[in-house]
Amino acid sequence: MLKIGNRIKERREFLNISTNDLATSIDVSSSLISQIERNKAYPSILTLKKIADALQTTVGELIGENETLITNPLLSFKDRKFVKENGNGTRLYLLSNHDPKKEIDPFLIEFEEGADSSKIMTSTHPRQEFCYVLKGTLKVILNKKEYLLKKDDSFFFTSDQYHLFSNIGQEKAQLIWVVKH
Repeated sequence: MLKIGNRIKERREFLNISTNDLATSIDVSSSLISQIERNKAYPSILTLKKIADALQTTVGELIGENETLITNPLLSFKDRKFVKENGNGTRLYLLSNHDPKKEIDPFLIEFEEGADSSKIMTSTHPRQEFCYVLKGTLKVILNKKEYLLKKDDSFFFTSDQYHLFSNIGQEKAQLIWVVKH
């Protein structure tokens, strides 16, 4: 992963801005810019914001906020991110690192016995959704029609339709849920 100074230097050079011009535009010395770019000094948040503005980017880009998925596509199971639970025994976990350019979001949904997807799978705007059952037996209601899903079954629908997933088995159920933005 690049350090902040390297990102600043790369962006400055990409825009063909000299060290002196950058320093002048944000009212600091060119020596400070040079030290920052060589990772010998770190800018204050205020100076970093000024640098980001002068380089027509964001502080997030300069600190590498969006590099996680690009530089580390692996998300270990133990590092999965808890998103929310609905109070009736269903928990939602995000199964990928953050990336604002990502076009899909993969989730793991765990249903305790008798739990359902209310307050978890709630989108009403049209987007594509795909589900794959890892474990258990789920009843799906989609526009008043019922479907029975068992281990290794998959299900595809658009989220603007009424939908509810319920664990009707006698064990915990797990579902991979992939949502396209």
